[in-house]
Amino acid sequence: MKTYAIVRVGNEYVVQAGENSVLRISSRRRAEKLVTSASELWDLLAPPIVPECGAEPSITPATEPASDHR
Repeated sequence: MKTYAIVRVGNEYVVQAGENSVLRISSRRRAEKLVTSASELWDLLAPPIVPECGAEPSITPATEPASDHR
């Protein structure tokens, strides 16, 4: 999960992904561990991003010249 929040609601903690509540648990520490585990699993299962067949990589030039910040 790229963006999430752990919010206390009463005596419980709610893990929210965007606007959706996805988990309710009594321990903040346990919630953090579960989010970390889920994120690691998601990274393992997510397919790699592959460009479309025949698509060539491209570079778009900046509209203004780069300035030297020395």
